[in-house]
Amino acid sequence: MEPLILGLESTCDETGAALVRGTELLADVVASSMDEHARFGGIVPEVASRAHLEAFVPTVEEALSRAGVGLADVDGIAVASGPGLVGSLTVGVAAAKALSLALGRPLYGVNHVIGHAAVDELVHGPMPERTMALVVSGGHTSLLLVNDIATDVVELGHTLDDAAGEAFDKVGRLLHLPYPGGPHVDRLAREGDPQAIPFPRALTSAKAMQTHAYDFSFSGLKTAVARWIEAREEAGQDIPVADVAASFAAAVADVLVDKTIAACRAHDVDTLVIGGGFSANSQLRELATERCEQAGIDVRIPPIRYCTDNGAMIAALGSAVARRGVAPSRLDIGVDSSMPLSTITV
Repeated sequence: MEPLILGLESTCDETGAALVRGTELLADVVASSMDEHARFGGIVPEVASRAHLEAFVPTVEEALSRAGVGLADVDGIAVASGPGLVGSLTVGVAAAKALSLALGRPLYGVNHVIGHAAVDELVHGPMPERTMALVVSGGHTSLLLVNDIATDVVELGHTLDDAAGEAFDKVGRLLHLPYPGGPHVDRLAREGDPQAIPFPRALTSAKAMQTHAYDFSFSGLKTAVARWIEAREEAGQDIPVADVAASFAAAVADVLVDKTIAACRAHDVDTLVIGGGFSANSQLRELATERCEQAGIDVRIPPIRYCTDNGAMIAALGSAVARRGVAPSRLDIGVDSSMPLSTITV
């Protein structure tokens, strides 16, 4: 029987615990502290850390209860050891170490971002050899060539400034939308005209593609939106919020999808996995599905419940690592807020 892995997630403001056997998800529980951060307009690291401390035990207990197992049944503990907020990571890693030591079970410190790709195996089964993964979230926009999700991942490109989700939240603030702004921008974008405003597509010129073929940049796009809004306001004109949202969202999705398909073609890959919180974005899902079909690429996007931070993604990656026979982590592992994506386990 394949090992039962307990996955623990605490990189930002979600405390997640999940149990996975092989590629079967038995339970997934998430406690979010988002409401506690809303009045500050963003994540407050100290508040997030304290919330993890309060939520950890009940979250793990609920996951065990839903799976119908006890701690003694767990064969290994996987925990996100980076990237993320240092305080939040520390809470999760310390808890995982305590469980590993108390139960006498192996500990696997894994990469949070790669977990966003690994969770797809719980939905669509094992990834084929040479899969492309686009991981897009509030803090990360990365393009990964996955030769083996547990042992061989190569980062082809990343964001040079704002991540896609971060840019959405910032544009949400420019449009005076509630925090977090991303989901509100996405909702309004479905009501507007994506061609109303010709916002720029960064790093897509022939010159930029020579040095940043698979890199992304959304800071300039965010600035272009801000200047467009300022010009309208100075002229005493109304802001067509839905059209701004739609045009901005189209610019982001266009760049993400075109660069990703170019990477798939260049590396002879015909399967694409899209993960991360921003993969819930409706325009990205629709555009990726449409253009990948045209390009003959099989696109796999997990359901929205698996896109935001959760224990299932950490348990999925931990399960893959354990099944490949990768050596467990030492009990003295630390946390790394900027863990490179060439590191799958520590």
